[in-house]
Parts: sequence; structure tokens; C-alpha cells
Amino acid sequence: MNITVYCGSTPGSLSCYTQEAALLGRWIGEHGHTLVFGGSNTGMMGAVADAVLAAGGKVIGVIPDVAVIKKRMHPGLTEAIFTQTVAERRSRMIELGDAFIALPGGIGTLDEMTEVLSLTSLELLDKPLVFFNTNGYYEPMRQVLEHIVGNEFGKKSYFEQVLFTNDPEEIGKVLEI
Repeated sequence: MNITVYCGSTPGSLSCYTQEAALLGRWIGEHGHTLVFGGSNTGMMGAVADAVLAAGGKVIGVIPDVAVIKKRMHPGLTEAIFTQTVAERRSRMIELGDAFIALPGGIGTLDEMTEVLSLTSLELLDKPLVFFNTNGYYEPMRQVLEHIVGNEFGKKSYFEQVLFTNDPEEIGKVLEI
């Protein structure tokens, strides 16, 4: 299974972010899955990719033609896919993914996951989405989604395949659907 992971190219303010990124990466590799990610060797991206590779897994980096991103390309990529734009990168990562996981990250991560949520709400995508909720990082996102449903700007059914957890075994159960 190709698991698209969205996350920051920086490590964030707490060491638990990169520790749990490595935990997830190890789980992906040990279970024979392939990581699809932004292709960077830094921060959360580097931690998850390093752990997948160390566990014998494959990593596919999807890299837009943006100088600052290309400079940080992970040297251990199993496969590198180059795109012309960041928008094309997002589309390609969605095409490749059988499931989507968001580790803690910034605006780019939020942008990527909201696109997946939007496509799901339009019934153009029917794949699991996981917010890897390290240290409660995605609790505000959970509240936003509940707020959307509560105010009838979205249906509960849009979010049936959305999981908030930081337990790889729980993620595994969802991916077996």
C-alpha cells in the first residue's frame, strides 16, 4: 500500500514530533508499505523517510521545481518524481496514495490535508485519512471539523474515514478496511 504522509520539513518545537514521525516510518517499513512524501531530508519528512528506509521500506519523493525544496531532496529516495508546481505535487501525491496521514506540520501540511478532505466531501476520493495526533497537535482540527458538521456546512459522512490517533496499530486497523 502507498501511504502518503504529509508533514513539516522542520522538526517542530518538541522532540516528540520527530520521535513519533520515526515511529510511524518504522511501522510503514516493517509492514511492507511504501511512503509517498514531499521528498525532503529535513525535519519531520527526513525522520519519517529515514525510519521507513531503515526498516527496509520504499520511499517515493514527490518534488516540485522549487529551488529551496530541491536543495533538501532526500538522498535515499527509492523513486523521485519531479513536478512543475506545488499544485501538481499535491495532485500527484493524492494520485499515488492509497491512504493519507498528516503528522504535525505547518501551512503546507494543512493545505494538503484540506485538499484531501475537500475531494472526499465531493465524493471524488474514498480513502482513509489519519491525523497523527502527537501531543494533541490536531485537536484544533478535530474541533474545526466538528464545528463544520455542527453548523451544517458539511455532513458527518464526509469524515467517516477520518481518524485522530498517534497509535500505528490503530492506523493499521483503519487501513485494512
